[in-house]
Amino acid sequence: MQGLIQVAGIIDQAEADLIIEEGADWLGFALRLPAKNEDLSEADAAAIIKRIQPEHKGVIITYLTDADEIAAFCAGMGVGAIQLHGDITPAELRRLRRIAPDLYLLKSLVVKTGNIAELTAVVDGAAEFVDMFITDTFNPATGAKGATGLVHDWDISAELVRLSPRPLMLAGGLNPDNVAAAIEAVRPAAVDAHTGLENATRRKDRAKVRRFVEQARKAFAAIAADTRQG
Repeated sequence: MQGLIQVAGIIDQAEADLIIEEGADWLGFALRLPAKNEDLSEADAAAIIKRIQPEHKGVIITYLTDADEIAAFCAGMGVGAIQLHGDITPAELRRLRRIAPDLYLLKSLVVKTGNIAELTAVVDGAAEFVDMFITDTFNPATGAKGATGLVHDWDISAELVRLSPRPLMLAGGLNPDNVAAAIEAVRPAAVDAHTGLENATRRKDRAKVRRFVEQARKAFAAIAADTRQG
């Protein structure tokens, strides 16, 4: 899986339609968050997911850490993929893989200053049980582990791409102006954007989504060409 584009933080059907029309592959729905500040209800998310799949994948983004709860939640929502931002243990990941073998699992790697050793240990412990990792940015001011609008040190993500036996999705402060440079620097399998595609009303801006997808596609194509030539 290479060159995948995800847009996260979907708030309603109109926004989902806009993102699909502009060419993104996956749509991320943030639910069951610690601060209970979801953008939409679970019922509304399930209805949108039902309409967009299977052509586009709906991905639940959550902080749940219990395998049974995660499996039941995904089954109820009708999704085949989940992005785990909580501190789920390798044991729970193993159990989740056993009870939901067809569920596509993304595990977050939250980049902080100087925590490459910690992230490498997470990769070593989780790689056997997940399908993809996603790097995102920690905000020390708020404690947020994603949707911060902040860019992290891309050298860390690039190192994790080299170390990980699983593909890696790059997130964290990506927008139409920096996504091409980010892809060139990190060489990820996928990219994700959220706040960098929003306007002043916190809705996705069509022009920003369009340009983000265009810039990402061009950068992924350039990497593929380099790989073939190499």
